[in-house]
Amino acid sequence: MIPFNIPAVTGKEEQYLRQAIQHRKLSGDGPFTKKCHEWFEEHTGCSKALLTTSCTHALEMSALLADIREGDEVIMPSYTFVSTANAFVLRGARIVFVDIRPDTMNIDESLIEAAITDKTRAIVPVHYAGVACEMDTILSLAETYGLWVIEDAAQGVMSTYKGRTLGAIGHLGCYSFHETKNYTCGEGGALLINDERLIERAEIIREKGTNRSKFFRGQVDKYTWVDLGSSYLPSELNAAYLYAQLEEAAEIHRRRMHKWNMYYERLQPLAEQGVLDLPVIPDGCEHNAHMFYIKVKDLDERTRLIAFLKEHGVMSVFHYVPLHSSQAGQRFGRFHGEDRFTTRESERLLRLPLFDTLSEEQIAYITDVIYKFCGRL
Repeated sequence: MIPFNIPAVTGKEEQYLRQAIQHRKLSGDGPFTKKCHEWFEEHTGCSKALLTTSCTHALEMSALLADIREGDEVIMPSYTFVSTANAFVLRGARIVFVDIRPDTMNIDESLIEAAITDKTRAIVPVHYAGVACEMDTILSLAETYGLWVIEDAAQGVMSTYKGRTLGAIGHLGCYSFHETKNYTCGEGGALLINDERLIERAEIIREKGTNRSKFFRGQVDKYTWVDLGSSYLPSELNAAYLYAQLEEAAEIHRRRMHKWNMYYERLQPLAEQGVLDLPVIPDGCEHNAHMFYIKVKDLDERTRLIAFLKEHGVMSVFHYVPLHSSQAGQRFGRFHGEDRFTTRESERLLRLPLFDTLSEEQIAYITDVIYKFCGRL
């Protein structure tokens, strides 16, 4: 069986874990956490990076920093992970779902303005598959209406939009280092702060609402509870594992791109014949090969293809069930306008295995199986 995912291992993870243990600083914000922060600040250009226990917690911190309150509205796509919405629902917000573009599976930027009301406080673009949303339009709308832009860049580490790193374009950006991501520490995330005025409060929120960071910098003689917050600080062990991955980020990126391109080239004849659709990368976007997906005719065909791949030893998966169709989505949000593409396109999409150690031979086999299936249609 070719699995859907195997987390990347660079070879230095165990060494760095041992170093963290020997340093006897396991609770976070030790040497490896600082190295990770410096890496993100250098490679993204953000004002401040803070590791978190998950991307979910980075989103929750963003909701607190944006002062989202009961009755506020937050605009986002329905085709996303539940954490994108939950972080704002926890603050009492109502989610306004907007339809997606069928080419990128990202929020349709042309539909956002019509969804804005006097209750709207934030736009949350989700960069699906590490491919950027149309950020110029989104930033322009945010400026016109005085809204926050909080990027869900969980899948977007090492991707860019017109030369700017995803996560470092809006006011705040959120990364994930779950084991399914390109760079991982099992469970983890990061908050990128692109407005320097938010840094001090972000540190407080991350440290359970205390000014503990100031205390350790010697700026106060004792620390105390000063604001809202929670325990968003990851273990130093997570940071040690992650830093081993970040050191090899460029090489991991190169290998993943090679595999992504091989999938694309081998399946392009089927796309040209109209049998399936391949991912679209708009001009000005540099993606990170986070995933490779195809789109087939409909839900029935996708179900049969998943089963056919499994029979031939290949694990493939579909992705999100649109949030607006869920029980909680209907309770905590509403869909603005017509659902032309969100449901239809989500039912067509199928994700193929893509991980650091996936071989060319395995990609050739997987694509051959897809050709066999299409020959049966």
